[in-house]
Amino acid sequence: MNGVTPMQGALLAFVAYASLAFGDALIKGIGSRLSVFEIGFFAACSGTLAILFMRPGGERWSDFFRLRHPWLVQARCATGLGAGLLGVYAFTTIPFAEAYTLIFLAPFVVILLSILLLGERVGWVGWLAVAAGLLGALLVIRPGVKALEWGHLAAFGVAMLSGMTVIILRRIAGAERRISLLGMPYFYAVILFGLAMIPDFRTPSPVEFALMAGAGLLSASGQLALLTAAKYAPASVVGQAQYSQLLWAVLIGAVIYAEYPDALAIAGLAVIAAAGILNVLRSRRIAAPPAAIR
Repeated sequence: MNGVTPMQGALLAFVAYASLAFGDALIKGIGSRLSVFEIGFFAACSGTLAILFMRPGGERWSDFFRLRHPWLVQARCATGLGAGLLGVYAFTTIPFAEAYTLIFLAPFVVILLSILLLGERVGWVGWLAVAAGLLGALLVIRPGVKALEWGHLAAFGVAMLSGMTVIILRRIAGAERRISLLGMPYFYAVILFGLAMIPDFRTPSPVEFALMAGAGLLSASGQLALLTAAKYAPASVVGQAQYSQLLWAVLIGAVIYAEYPDALAIAGLAVIAAAGILNVLRSRRIAAPPAAIR
């Protein structure tokens, strides 16, 4: 990877976000017969196997638990696991594009948390991005016109927890090893989700098992690709590439699941993407980890 150019890094970012989107699409395809804990467990097992072959160069497995900020790393794991479970519930209960709409409020949650917890100044451009993001979400969801379900609340919970994850990573990403930040959430997921799924365990069908395994592999591959893309491409470019997931959400929902957003919903998605890109341009000097890490 020594010869990777910034342009290739940017293309890798688009590939990474496509991988994450298709991983989420496989989760949706599993349906709700299995518990969220069981889906999370098997996807985490698959992701863990992928991580074993994706150790970043120069890092050793023996240093996996050598943490400089142990409590913040545990907090990052907690927010990531919570976002993962809520994401499974959202994707399996509400339309794909609507789930992504609420999840993509995460960058705007980061702005608000940056003010409250880090004392950062936002300025009028940042507040404009927040207002536009909320407007876009309202155009897609339209509360009062369309029925709100628990899946919508779960997707918003993903946005909140993903925003918290970004704030934590801003504090520790430069000090902790990438293998710890990437692999430890999978380590916890296998143990905790494995125990939690026991009471309601149902034997997965071959198709369900394949979908969970594929989702885990795509998620782990996407996360590693993001780490590589961020190394070679500017943070602002990687951040803008994230909004390609909204396009994937519409295409996957329409082609695979016959979920067709109307004109207002498409306009709302466009507003969210524009607001997100505006926010990325505003904060191009802040090396924030992608909100997709959850």
